[in-house]
Amino acid sequence: MFTKWIDVWRVETFDNDLYAELSMHEKLIYNYMTTDKKNFLEREAADRTQPNPFNPYIEDYYRLVENEIMPRMEARTIRAWHYTRLTADEVSQIWSSGIYPSTMGKIQQRLNAQVSAGVLSSKEADDLFAGSPFHNKEQYSPRSDRFWLTSHPIQIDDSGVTLLLGNWGGESVYFWLKDPVLKKIVAGIGKPRVLEIAVPLDTTKHIYSAAEAVVATFGRRLGCEPDRCRGFDLYTTQALGSESVIAVHTEGEPNFIDLARGYPSEFIGRTD
Repeated sequence: MFTKWIDVWRVETFDNDLYAELSMHEKLIYNYMTTDKKNFLEREAADRTQPNPFNPYIEDYYRLVENEIMPRMEARTIRAWHYTRLTADEVSQIWSSGIYPSTMGKIQQRLNAQVSAGVLSSKEADDLFAGSPFHNKEQYSPRSDRFWLTSHPIQIDDSGVTLLLGNWGGESVYFWLKDPVLKKIVAGIGKPRVLEIAVPLDTTKHIYSAAEAVVATFGRRLGCEPDRCRGFDLYTTQALGSESVIAVHTEGEPNFIDLARGYPSEFIGRTD
């Protein structure tokens, strides 16, 4: 089991070095966040046409995030969440080989595997491949060589993940489907799954977001109400080995149902 990871939303998972660094700047974090909240409330109570009053702690605060916390987060691994629909064979493959960024070749391999398993005909597989957004120049860049996750757990009945859980192959297969027969097919392959993955932040482009998140989480521990406790989407550009797989939650299992009831229990909920 891979255990050297932190939740950006849970102080209890922060390692000693990170916690000590945040604690050193406790006064700055508190002063910035309470002033930021006070300025926001004052503006909301006014006519909302004027800019927020100046926060005298802003430069030191963002210097802390960028110069002190970011370098520390770059060397850390966070737990992140991936919502998808997979077959049992695909789950077994993840446990044995880990995860891989999405590519056109990987999509073709997954489709071919379903043809070999007798789930898809060759024509159906060809039609699904031809309809993939990967063939569109604007869609190719944000999808290719990336494995997308979210930093915070999301309830399985959230509208942001229901299509991902309800359609095999991810957006790279179902996103532009119009044929009702093909839509029915991809909705029937595999089962909804939620993956917990340990993601080294140096394999992503989201170190700053992670730094903001841990500072906001620490601020909440101080009694502040930061406006950046929201989850953020992130992607890894590298394959991650099987040791990065923390858990796989599958529809029909108790732990999957718990995802709609507040799993993990330590998560206090989204603030966005």
